[in-house]
Amino acid sequence: MALEQVLPTVGGGGETSYASNSKLQGKSLLAAMPMLGYAIREVCGSLRPAEKLVAVDLGCSSGPNTFLVVSEVLKVVGDGVASREVASPVLEVQFFLNDLSGNDFNQLFRSLDEYNRRKEAEEEEMGRLRVPYYVAGLPGSFYRRLLPCRSVHFFHSSHSVHLLSQMPQGIEQLNERNIYIAESSPPEVVKAYQNQHQKDFCRFLECRHAELTDEGRTMLLIPGRKNHHLPYHGVAHLFRLLAQALSTLVSEGTIRDEKLESYNVPLYYPSLEEIEAVLGSQGLFGMERAEMIEANWDPFDESEGLSSSVDVAQSGKNIAKYMRAALGPMIAHHFGEEVLDEVFSKYAANLSGHLLQEKTKYVFLIILLKKKI
Repeated sequence: MALEQVLPTVGGGGETSYASNSKLQGKSLLAAMPMLGYAIREVCGSLRPAEKLVAVDLGCSSGPNTFLVVSEVLKVVGDGVASREVASPVLEVQFFLNDLSGNDFNQLFRSLDEYNRRKEAEEEEMGRLRVPYYVAGLPGSFYRRLLPCRSVHFFHSSHSVHLLSQMPQGIEQLNERNIYIAESSPPEVVKAYQNQHQKDFCRFLECRHAELTDEGRTMLLIPGRKNHHLPYHGVAHLFRLLAQALSTLVSEGTIRDEKLESYNVPLYYPSLEEIEAVLGSQGLFGMERAEMIEANWDPFDESEGLSSSVDVAQSGKNIAKYMRAALGPMIAHHFGEEVLDEVFSKYAANLSGHLLQEKTKYVFLIILLKKKI
């Protein structure tokens, strides 16, 4: 089965779905809103009278966070029209929502109907300027061209560019029982992941550069890492603990050893230095703004440091739920649907044990790119 068919998150609106387990992504996206607002104001300032704004959300998935982006864009545009900062008295906005063809677009557009009704009621109640907007689905990989040349003003991609287009080549059987980069991974595995990410990110930038207008912007929110020289630190611990859960099932005879030996996740969490290196070597975009933020693994935990008031057992379950929503289809495809409950139950216990000893944080890179002409 092609990687594109197993990468999409769990669809629908059920307990294990991405739509029900994307609070972590939503919190990081809210932190990125000031930069998104700045980008939209800059783009709107370059529009000609009667020109419409075209915005694309790459890797939109099927949860509620997509509409956080739509809402913020419409709010900034409406404020700009009301204050006459935008040249057009009636600026129309065209949104394209992109993800792989296996994404649950049905769930997404059911949510859109509800969003439209809610937004209409809010605008009427608050007496806000109504910005005409149109939304269309755009299935396909963002590592390929999606739209005509110079047709897009603003690209947004959140929690997506760390997904690789394919598994790094040559790492089968090299990574032993690790499923991502670990301290025990041989240098060849680390290098293969880095090379695949660099190749994919270069291709991503080439496609966006062709599709953007001359004053266009691309905003990326990327799960990454703080320490450039230690790729097995930070978020890599999440995969170490998942690998331990899978390894336990091998010991118990539920999973065959060769299945675990051949499994690696097609993800890479870059450092800001790696992003800057690709931008510098390629020369297609300038980095207009960049921020790094951190968040607890458990999106419901607002405490700092180790705290006796935190229920680590519940935190382990919370983390395991959103990881299952993201990785469940891949794990089910490789190991079988029947092992999912057991895998993520053991994973939750491993996470709780880790959180008793250490509160590791997620790192998110928020980056605004301006097209070079």
